[in-house]
Amino acid sequence: NMIGMKRDMGGAAGVLSAFEVAVSRGCAHNLHCILCLAENAVSANATRPDDILEMFSGLTVEVNNTDAEGRLVLADGIAHACKFLAPDVIVDMATLTGAQGIATGRKIACMVSNSEAGEDIMLRAGRLSGDLFHPLPYCPEIYLKDFESTVADLKNRSKDVPMSGSTGAAHFIAAHMPSEFLASKIWLHLDIAYPVFQGERATGFGVTALGRLLQLL
Repeated sequence: NMIGMKRDMGGAAGVLSAFEVAVSRGCAHNLHCILCLAENAVSANATRPDDILEMFSGLTVEVNNTDAEGRLVLADGIAHACKFLAPDVIVDMATLTGAQGIATGRKIACMVSNSEAGEDIMLRAGRLSGDLFHPLPYCPEIYLKDFESTVADLKNRSKDVPMSGSTGAAHFIAAHMPSEFLASKIWLHLDIAYPVFQGERATGFGVTALGRLLQLL
């Protein structure tokens, strides 16, 4: 159902708003903002089931679910950041999965991180801001097996429904990051699909939390 999909840009809107606030107030960090945008429209150029895409990371992806389009552009954005920006911390925030609402509900977003220290800082930023997060497992040796494809490096959605939710989507994104980054740097994945809206209106969820995160890092 495409009605109400205007709220599906809540992650990008939150990142852009937090970036604007950080710049206007002055930020001690070398801060970059990348907006990873996908158009939900039918056209001759739209992805189709069984398409095989070559991602910015160099991995190939078999499209087995055309509604899992946000993770494709998000993975490209993160791979771009890793290659060109030399980051110590990457935070991605998106209205990525409906499964987020099942995992943590309408008021609390979910989070996946490769770093226990980064996870603790994000949880604190959430508590200080009122934008609450709950951590989900980071375990690529378990979750990535369900994205295996016989014709590409990955499928864009797990073949196993219980493994295809918010945690699975996060692991798909992490697969496009260099192993050197994941071994030594901080990655925070924030899935805010449900807290970002109430009825037909936006809540602004995540903006203050990102601001607090910048203060704590």
